[in-house]
Amino acid sequence: MKKMISLAMAAVMALSLAACGSSSSSTSTTAAATTAAAAETEAAAEADAAETEAASAEGTFKIGVIGPLTGAAAAYGIGVAHGAELAASEINAAGGINGFQVEVNCQDDEHDPEKSVNAYNTLKDWGAQMIVGSVTSKPCIAVVAETSADNMFQITPSGSAVECISGDNAFRVCFSDPSQGKASAQYISENKLAENIGIIYDSSTEYSSGIREAFVTEAQNLGLNIVAEEAFTADNATDFSVQLDKMKEAGADLVFLPFYYQEASIVLKQASDKEYAPIFFGVDGMDGILTVDNFDTSLAEGVMLLTPFSTTEEGSQQFTADYVAAYGEEPNQFSADSYDAVYAIKAAIEKAGVTADMSYSDICDALKVAMTEISIDGLTGDNMTWDASGETGKTPKAVKIVNGVYEMQ
Repeated sequence: MKKMISLAMAAVMALSLAACGSSSSSTSTTAAATTAAAAETEAAAEADAAETEAASAEGTFKIGVIGPLTGAAAAYGIGVAHGAELAASEINAAGGINGFQVEVNCQDDEHDPEKSVNAYNTLKDWGAQMIVGSVTSKPCIAVVAETSADNMFQITPSGSAVECISGDNAFRVCFSDPSQGKASAQYISENKLAENIGIIYDSSTEYSSGIREAFVTEAQNLGLNIVAEEAFTADNATDFSVQLDKMKEAGADLVFLPFYYQEASIVLKQASDKEYAPIFFGVDGMDGILTVDNFDTSLAEGVMLLTPFSTTEEGSQQFTADYVAAYGEEPNQFSADSYDAVYAIKAAIEKAGVTADMSYSDICDALKVAMTEISIDGLTGDNMTWDASGETGKTPKAVKIVNGVYEMQ
């Protein structure tokens, strides 16, 4: 595991990073630097019209980060922003990448595809050479269409829909939806967690529907007994009485919840009200359940989820301590995914011998090849590799919530 950032590096973070904040514009502390960078890029374009792709005028690698920093999915995006910040700060303190420093600029997409594309365009104007994001699937699908057309390198920490890496320029740190569904069924089967399984899923999202479909297919292959399946949509995601009654009537002793933590917190509360206590098993979207405002976290006791990161796992503790010192809260899986994404970029840049004065298209061409040739030990997996399709290779892990913390199983 890489050497983690120390508390003394807080000052380095302030100096080395472009602004990452809770709005779609950079904060005032770095506005002058961002304006200067834009002016230098514009001057270079005027001097040589052929250089239409912005290179880093300051001799730094510029990494744009896109995700929901506000709104219902903010726990994901803020985690990604902070994870990227910590990685970049640590890299800069150690001398940078190929002798160049790293700048990070985080833009808010509010979990909205159109705003995600707007954020990408803002980052292009800033001079971004690589993109980490977007964080959630629909926005990521919208952005990858743009980065693919522009030939800009993109790595999403957590965009799990198959289409999130549809271009040959795109890679991901997390498992795809089908992989999560398949791995969840395998874990439940291998550990003999239940005899009768129920599924509640969000039919209005690619994320939940994709995971559910793969889960059902693999469950059938493994001979698991699915006794009930009930859907909901974004329009009726506040009352799960009907779905829970169906699960209870069917005798489901495990309920699979392949959707986000906000809705999951409501399910857990309403299940408790009904005195229905099966094993609840989620996937990476469940991460964040312990941070929901006004949620009684004791209701999450015993919940299991497929996630590659736990703050209590050996190898994650220093990262967790540094994250808490910097931001006053514990990191989640998305923080770790983003941290690993930046380190994957570093490894690929070093493998390809990329320099900061190259255009983003030339950088992308080099990284497409290099990503398939590297292996890193990250927070979310050891010996992480990537294939030409952009998918990662690492072993799935699951955690259980015990006494309000994740315990790796």
